[in-house]
Amino acid sequence: MADLTAAIRAMARNGIRLRFGGQPDTGVGASRFGGVPDVPAEFVWPVFETATYDDDDVRPRPLAFLAQFNCACLAPLDTDGLLPKEGVLSFFYELGSQRWGFDPADRGCARVFWFPETDALSPASPPEDLPAEYCLPAMGMALAAEASYPGAEDFYAGREDEIGDWEPYWEARAMLGIEDPDNRSCLLGWPDLIQGSFFRECELTDRGLYLGGLCPDLSPEEAQAERDAVQNWQLLFQLDTVEADGFQLMFGDCGRVYFCIRKEDLAARRFDRAWLILQCG
Repeated sequence: MADLTAAIRAMARNGIRLRFGGQPDTGVGASRFGGVPDVPAEFVWPVFETATYDDDDVRPRPLAFLAQFNCACLAPLDTDGLLPKEGVLSFFYELGSQRWGFDPADRGCARVFWFPETDALSPASPPEDLPAEYCLPAMGMALAAEASYPGAEDFYAGREDEIGDWEPYWEARAMLGIEDPDNRSCLLGWPDLIQGSFFRECELTDRGLYLGGLCPDLSPEEAQAERDAVQNWQLLFQLDTVEADGFQLMFGDCGRVYFCIRKEDLAARRFDRAWLILQCG
């Protein structure tokens, strides 16, 4: 058990815990959930061509604005120095279809923007065809750094020969005092998994493979990329059910959405290459 707890400690990543509610900071570039994004003058509101659960018509639909984060305020909490130290990170998702991310055709259902110059931003006006229920109410947020640890599937990824009874792993987590809350939204760190490890899904779907059925035959290069996915991909933003002040936003049945990005793309600030996964019970 001592070796197992040491191995878990060694895989710790820094994360930033998010709690939503209360009055938002309305200053330009301030971190907040919902409301309207602060964007540069040339910003074009993202759309995604899709039907929805309520409308079979396939047409371009505006993405909903989820949240924005002031990078300068995040910097003291981002102890691993992964995020930009200036500007604003903004997250969007098409809520009418709530795509899952296992289909290459899902590309564009979610978008991440980094606006480096906060002084050049101003509040955007949502498109007229964005349904009112997808114009999310503005809320404040509390942020705190916390240690984050992998779930069992991510812990054993790449060493499947060690997988047996997972009970010792969860016992070791409990010994370390690692909590597993029912609801957690965060930036960075490890994802809280609902339906198993999904970094391989990010890797293969991003390569154009459809994963909504039987696992496709993989080339040697694809198989190696799948094995390396847990080491090569990084959680960027995990958004759980948001419930505050009489408002609720839920993904599927008590699910979560996860914005993920390759570490090399994060380092190069290629946020347009982020990929979204939805999981629910």
